[in-house]
Amino acid sequence: MTTGPSRSGKMPLARQMARSVLARDLGDFGPEIIAKAKLCLLDFLSCAFEAGHHPWSRQAIAIAQAGDSATIIGTSQLSSPADAAFANAVMGHGLVREDMHAASIAHHGVVIWPALLALSEQAPLHGARLLTAAIIGYETGARIGRALRTSDLARLYRPTGLVAPLGAALAGSFARGLSEDQATSAIAIAANTSSGLNEWPHTGGSDMYFHPGFAASNAIKAIGLAAAGAFGSETILEGEAGLFAAYRRQAAPDSIALFPNGECEIMAVYNKPVPACNFAQTAAQAALRVSHELASAEEIDRVVIRAPDAAVRYPGCDSIGPYRNALQAKMSIPFSVAATLARGEIEEDNYAELDDADVIRLISVTELKADAGFTAAFPGKQGAEVSVQLRDGRTIRHALPDVIAATPADIRARFRSSAAGVLGEDRARRLEQLIDDCEQLGNAGDIAAQCRLNATERALRSAS
Repeated sequence: MTTGPSRSGKMPLARQMARSVLARDLGDFGPEIIAKAKLCLLDFLSCAFEAGHHPWSRQAIAIAQAGDSATIIGTSQLSSPADAAFANAVMGHGLVREDMHAASIAHHGVVIWPALLALSEQAPLHGARLLTAAIIGYETGARIGRALRTSDLARLYRPTGLVAPLGAALAGSFARGLSEDQATSAIAIAANTSSGLNEWPHTGGSDMYFHPGFAASNAIKAIGLAAAGAFGSETILEGEAGLFAAYRRQAAPDSIALFPNGECEIMAVYNKPVPACNFAQTAAQAALRVSHELASAEEIDRVVIRAPDAAVRYPGCDSIGPYRNALQAKMSIPFSVAATLARGEIEEDNYAELDDADVIRLISVTELKADAGFTAAFPGKQGAEVSVQLRDGRTIRHALPDVIAATPADIRARFRSSAAGVLGEDRARRLEQLIDDCEQLGNAGDIAAQCRLNATERALRSAS
């Protein structure tokens, strides 16, 4: 396999990235970065536990082949690493509350964690190496995504499906101790699986839930193929038929540096406060502030929402209905704002009644506009404004310059609630402690194993 520059005289981007990270260890990262990785793992698991009963989760579990040694979260079922990663990724995505990297418009954690948890049960993996691998995975997918993303691309293709397989492939290559040649091939093979079309917001399809499942499963397979000696095209990013030519229709940058000047992309990831589309988050938070000044939603005569152009143009975000399912409502900025104004809260229940008369009326008098200031600030900041004109002529307006992320306390509270609901309080506390002490774990597979039910627990859960 080539180990130097390509025919252009430049080292291929996939090899640049592999070479730059394979010698790293957890000591290269500060305590705030390590703490963020642990919070992202807790949040991923909380989503998976909470969404385990949803139809798409049950469907993903149903097609997993029984046997092998990889845990399917919240069940007693063991499966192959690829099938377990698929099911766990679907469950982690099931609430639409997964962590978010705005600059790449991608959800990296919902691919990286399922892949790494599955690998951790296949061979000994120290907890420090698990955390380092995850940080590398977020960095890789996010840096590629920053360079690849355009608003036009994101309208057609799901960014998570395009770039997260590559990040998970390099993360898993690091976790398994693959060589530079093997890691380069794993990235290249994973890039061949980049996929995910954005037709689902228009039709109400459930395709979206499975995008990270395919990404995580394909990353596992890419890593396994590379470890077995498969040779991937190392110019898969910048080549004439590579990722950038195929999707961005422009040349790739000369370099995609990982951890430049000590910066870590995982620190740009935020944990969603609202179980809805990324682009609905800030507007819903602004609407909540407006709702606190209302005596009743019946006072409202007109609503104007201002947001970045990327938000207004993303598929499904401008939808005014009718809504066939909760996913379409969760994608819709007008629905999220209207439901928040009508209910005076932001909760999963906001998306339970799609034909609520108060919400439908508010949507009918809502206008969503792209704002030049918010557009200029994006993706560094994701601002929004909600302006409500009342029947008596008064106007209530609230703007936020950026989304207010879920706090560590929020993340832990919802993890404890969702994990205890599946595992029981004692095991949920043990799982949280394992993650908090992850860098000391001799066997990171203990985390995945703690997410598994035994036969007695499964029977009790089925009977309840």
